[in-house]
Amino acid sequence: MFEGFWEPLSLSIKIAILSAIFAFGISLGVSKLLSSTTRKWVLSIELLLLVPLVLPPSVTGLLLITVFGRNSIAGKAVESLFGEGLIFTWWAGVIAATVVVIPLMYQSLKLGFSSIEEDIKGAAKVDGAGGWALFWKIEMPLSYKYILTGFILSFARGLGEFGATLMFAGNIPGKTQTASTAIYTSIETGRMEQAWTWAGSLIVISFLLLFIVQMMSKGKE
Repeated sequence: MFEGFWEPLSLSIKIAILSAIFAFGISLGVSKLLSSTTRKWVLSIELLLLVPLVLPPSVTGLLLITVFGRNSIAGKAVESLFGEGLIFTWWAGVIAATVVVIPLMYQSLKLGFSSIEEDIKGAAKVDGAGGWALFWKIEMPLSYKYILTGFILSFARGLGEFGATLMFAGNIPGKTQTASTAIYTSIETGRMEQAWTWAGSLIVISFLLLFIVQMMSKGKE
């Protein structure tokens, strides 16, 4: 391996892990909220979570810059709390990846919760389970395969995130450069061997993750 190979790859893995965790927390909260109400303003939250699935990455990046830029309310709040803005930091990469992977995580959780038969929920309620007890002791354990699938798909998507990350976090070597943006830079500068080394690593990781998802899907049948 050439010098500097592991840094972008390790940052990509760190961002992918954190984005999957944050996406899980947000998706879980929205799923629980939607299951307990039918108000239209709450249902619109679901649309907001799914929008990044169809938006061009450049639009997502532009929206993130607008929301978290130095002149925005959120940007000023972050800068006053931590002493620096979010743009062009690796945390910007985490936020960008989280926004992009949320649709995958949310859809997996929604599919998992909807797959639970109402008879099972009804029997649990008869036994005294309700509210959070029903959610944590019945719905979550019975949906674990879907939850794990959501984590794997979100991690894989976050690992290769490029467009929104490039706009929001930048491509600073040793600071915000991920494997995907490193590939972009390598191609621009004619270092094709380096580009293929990073690309090959991402291909292998992605293939293994998709293989696991396929095996899990067969286990659901």
